[in-house]
Amino acid sequence: MATACSNPGCKSPVPAELESAGQCVLHFTQQLERTCWDLRLEIARGTSSAARHAELSDFVADQGEVLARVGTRTPKLSDELKSRILATFLTLMNLHEHLERAAGRRASISVPNP
Repeated sequence: MATACSNPGCKSPVPAELESAGQCVLHFTQQLERTCWDLRLEIARGTSSAARHAELSDFVADQGEVLARVGTRTPKLSDELKSRILATFLTLMNLHEHLERAAGRRASISVPNP
């Protein structure tokens, strides 16, 4: 028996892949996109350490795996939810790219010119 989403007023079922989050697909993707936005701002400030960047890279990979499982194992997703999952994948890929650019800038700053 699927549980209902923990968001107030939402009675959508929570797929097994999202039970730990306690959210339906829609609310999970919305929350993940908000989190990605916040992380992108954090990276843009330039105050994150290399360890934090590694942590964020792991976060991107982990959430991508969760989305892949939701998208391929959850039966009967609507076209709207499929589109939402794909859009969230794009958001994760953009965050990863932003992390790589920030790491490149960090490396160029720390290497002195001869």
